[in-house]
Amino acid sequence: MEQVIFRDLGRVEYQKAWDYQSELHRAVVDRKLRNRDSAERPEPRRHYLLFCEHPPVYTLGKSGSLAHLLLSETELRQRGIAFHKINRGGDITYHGPGQVVGYPIFDLDGFFTDVHRYVRYLEEVIIRTLAEYGLHGQRIEGYTGVWLPAEGSRPHRKICAIGVHLSRWVTM
Repeated sequence: MEQVIFRDLGRVEYQKAWDYQSELHRAVVDRKLRNRDSAERPEPRRHYLLFCEHPPVYTLGKSGSLAHLLLSETELRQRGIAFHKINRGGDITYHGPGQVVGYPIFDLDGFFTDVHRYVRYLEEVIIRTLAEYGLHGQRIEGYTGVWLPAEGSRPHRKICAIGVHLSRWVTM
């Protein structure tokens, strides 16, 4: 039997949330390896879905450029804004109070092993959730994430950034 364990972390510093994700990710991978190498009955597969919000923080993903950060790291520190380089995909992303941040830690071997399909599914979940609140989320071809449509002179507005790290087909 598989489980998805939900955790609401509340407001938490980015580094603390990252450390917790890393711990859970390691546990999922370790369980997966034990199950693969054992002749005994396999341990149940566990997936985690973490939600939280962060104090002001910018993250720089693997495909990002420091040139896209409009303030220096010194200026960020002076303003009390944390900065972290991370091993997920994506560019510069701001997280802050009032934003819901989700961190799924799923073993994709139990579903499918296609990272692009996984990202499209995440986008679809966000689009459907927004619709429940009367908002029209959409994809923009060639970009990852979800946007609200342009209105008059206002351009599309990104409402969901997605950055994924995979190791042994376990997401983080």
